[in-house]
Amino acid sequence: MMLNKEFEPKRFHFIAIGGIGMSGLAKYLLEMGAQVSGSDIADSKYCDELRKLGAKIYIGHDAKNVPENSMVVVSSAVKENNVELLRAKELNCGIIHRSEALKLLSIGFGLDEKPKFIGFAGTHGKTTTSGLCSFVLNKANTKASYVVGGIIPDFATNAKFYDGAKYFVAELDESDGTIVKYSPNTFVVNNLEADHPDFYKNGLDDVIKTFKNVLNNLGKDAKILINSDNEGCKRLANECHDKTFITYGLNSGVYRAENIVYSFGNTSFEVVKNSTKLGKIELSVIGEHNVYNALAVAVAIYENEGSLEKYVQYFKDFTGMGRRMQKKAEIGSISIFDDYAHHPSEIKATLSAVSGIKKDRRLVTIFQPHRYTRFKSLWNDFLQAFDKTDKLIVLDVYSAGDTKDETVSSQKFVNQIKHNDAAFIDGNMQEVAKKIMPLLKKNDIVITMGAGDVTKIGNYLTDLYNGEN
Repeated sequence: MMLNKEFEPKRFHFIAIGGIGMSGLAKYLLEMGAQVSGSDIADSKYCDELRKLGAKIYIGHDAKNVPENSMVVVSSAVKENNVELLRAKELNCGIIHRSEALKLLSIGFGLDEKPKFIGFAGTHGKTTTSGLCSFVLNKANTKASYVVGGIIPDFATNAKFYDGAKYFVAELDESDGTIVKYSPNTFVVNNLEADHPDFYKNGLDDVIKTFKNVLNNLGKDAKILINSDNEGCKRLANECHDKTFITYGLNSGVYRAENIVYSFGNTSFEVVKNSTKLGKIELSVIGEHNVYNALAVAVAIYENEGSLEKYVQYFKDFTGMGRRMQKKAEIGSISIFDDYAHHPSEIKATLSAVSGIKKDRRLVTIFQPHRYTRFKSLWNDFLQAFDKTDKLIVLDVYSAGDTKDETVSSQKFVNQIKHNDAAFIDGNMQEVAKKIMPLLKKNDIVITMGAGDVTKIGNYLTDLYNGEN
């Protein structure tokens, strides 16, 4: 394709390119026709994918990696003393945060045809909703470019650029406040709760304040879709009397999910606007939270397309985003799933969904707390989050860069939680898997849960079962 003349520079360098967020932006720019290079401290499958598209990838940070006349993209994890960042400043390169790069893509920078921007936000579900929306639109041949925070299994990618796309779909991250930079044509707020205590010091109050700023930055014709069953969303709406909200929910809202039927491999419901039925949706993912997710996507599509008729059939083909109750393995009669849940509400939603349909099978949850700051600030909520699991195994805290806090630990958590079968197991993931294997029983449903490297345990358990360790 031909980029228009405003697309300058045509060269981008990413510092810390190997994560899922930065690699998605890099891939999108490569597909637009830009030159891309980047570096990271370790290689990854995302780096390999970028190499195949023509990116120059360096393992290790070095001032020599930074090309002249480039735009340098950094994440919040890049420190001020990073040698490549210092070199970029010496070369007078433009330096932008990854949120600024996403903003440029969202407004169709460099394109003659500007796509309509659909942004999904909220404390939970934004990866699933943005991924599902991208999936359904493209399956129905309504071209939508996208950058989302997880791998869409059927497409095997987290980002895609289409020349002449009608829509640009993105997950909008609120964790560091940069969400205020975006101005979608359709803004979807899944839910709002206290999270990211390292940034939002005053909890939900600060989250609401940030989302108010987002709403104030929206264009006058922007559509605001909001989950009217969620207390945080209701508070946001009540404090923004000058805004018009399009509401959806299971118990309230202009749009509702009705006649919901849950089963282990299938969920179905009808989308109703006021009293008019718009279509029946079948899902291959489980749980009430996924009904909310699918309803949000259906409303976003209906509000933009005016019909769901050609879209409803594709919802059932969506098998979920990577690490969202993702089936990892069957080892004998034991089923192993992996889930990204790392907030008490997410944990409760996942465990409640599985508990309601597991019948007489035992549910074993292997939980790895993520960040000391989150574990400490939501400690009491975490203590109440595991009622629906039959057996709970808690691993060491995954710090994700947090300074270790001696006042909170997984052992203390297990000592305090009121659960009939909870245990603490320490060690790296391979060691943990060896300790867990003898504890598993016939027909168990095992969920590895957390945002860290707990995701590796399913593979290690499979190797042990196959006699490879």
